[in-house]
Amino acid sequence: MDDIPPSLLLEILSRLHDSADVARCRVSSRTLNSIAPELRSVHLHCSYGRYSASRSPLTRSSVTPFKDVFNKLISELQIVETVSIGVDKTLREVAYDDLEDEDDDLFLSDVNFVGTWLPRVRGDLKSIAISNFWLQSCWRRSDVLPFGFKFQCNSENGLLYATVLIYPGIYDDSQKVANFEFYSRELLELDIKNAWLSVDGLTTMPKLTTLTLEFIRLDDENLEKLNECFPCLQNLNLIGVGGLKDPQINLMHLRTCKWILSNAPTTVSIVASCLVKLTLSCVKPKLLLIDSPSLSDLSLSFEGACNLKVKEFSQLNKLHLESACLRNVLALLPFGRAVKNLTAVSTKWEAPVGVSKSILELLFCTFPNMTSLTLTSRVWSELEMCPGLGGLEMRARAKGLKEIKAYLTVNDIEVTLSTIFSLLDNCSGLSNMTLFVHRDVVSNVTSSLILRCMAHCVRVRWNWGMWREGTEDVWISNGI
Repeated sequence: MDDIPPSLLLEILSRLHDSADVARCRVSSRTLNSIAPELRSVHLHCSYGRYSASRSPLTRSSVTPFKDVFNKLISELQIVETVSIGVDKTLREVAYDDLEDEDDDLFLSDVNFVGTWLPRVRGDLKSIAISNFWLQSCWRRSDVLPFGFKFQCNSENGLLYATVLIYPGIYDDSQKVANFEFYSRELLELDIKNAWLSVDGLTTMPKLTTLTLEFIRLDDENLEKLNECFPCLQNLNLIGVGGLKDPQINLMHLRTCKWILSNAPTTVSIVASCLVKLTLSCVKPKLLLIDSPSLSDLSLSFEGACNLKVKEFSQLNKLHLESACLRNVLALLPFGRAVKNLTAVSTKWEAPVGVSKSILELLFCTFPNMTSLTLTSRVWSELEMCPGLGGLEMRARAKGLKEIKAYLTVNDIEVTLSTIFSLLDNCSGLSNMTLFVHRDVVSNVTSSLILRCMAHCVRVRWNWGMWREGTEDVWISNGI
């Protein structure tokens, strides 16, 4: 150990993503113990085992409070640039009956707790991630967003002196003071999970570029304070944020956004001129407005057709479209000519009864220039029931399609084969076919499907795999 350069040892320690592991290394080695204070990050998460031990009458007296452990770790570092503190995902399974009402040891966005460690690191901090234990935080409103260190520069008789305030409360306006949110001056990334957040007193954080709020009750029903106080955001993730009424994202520097709405607001608006990648999942708003002319990658998921107002996305190359009423959505979609890479997902089975066009025709009508198409299982099943491609115009558009990926259930192998052969015959430009067969299909049927497809058409590159809901796809063969 003594022969290893200190810089290399520090690099090794910095790659440990759990500060508890770092603490164990410090106990086992004097050399590592002497180097550890030079680390610039703290990552500490409460495991289910620690939580259980802290609740058991037999062991709780021997368990150091989680917040005390964190405070000790952070006090031992010279410079702190990254803080990540939270609970393991396994704690989501803990029932309300297992919890004492007044416990707050895992209410980590509590301003009183944050106030014990933030003053030590405020000047160098670049990233904060806080994940609360939901059963403790859901009924406690947190002021951690407006929480700040106001640096007051007071001038009396030509002398300057400073006062640090732990919370941006009420101060005497008669004093001539210049208030400055010291802790947020250099903060670039903020990630908060499982909390009820207040925005009262929230002021601008001009350098923050990445914000993640996940499973949050937010007292900002239209996102007005978010737009006002985080003007330079480039990356925004709002996942399961409740309490919204008519939310609007209006951020001129935003480049990527993931927005998974947990409730059903009547209006959803996104105005972001620099936005290039958007993932949006909502229920069925009466109005969905997207004004993002630079968008090139869009994932859009909603329950049914709504009043969708967008400008033509001239740079939109990749689209993931998911809906329970896919046919209705395709008929009303006001954009699509620029899309090259399309994934079509139906979350509800739609029997093509009394329809004039197959689902494939609708896709080519809406996205005439697509070169890559992915069809999930329900869309493919509908295609098997109505596989036609229509007249010469549709066939001409189909020539531009270069690759297809499809997820098959193979209820009837002859019907599945007929649909595949029809695609191969009508889409003369196809060069790559990727087919995933459901794992419940018996092996001899899967083998027969593979052999007959490859014998039917040798011009395409065949890729085969297996799929099942909730699991990762598995390759059988790739590129035959």
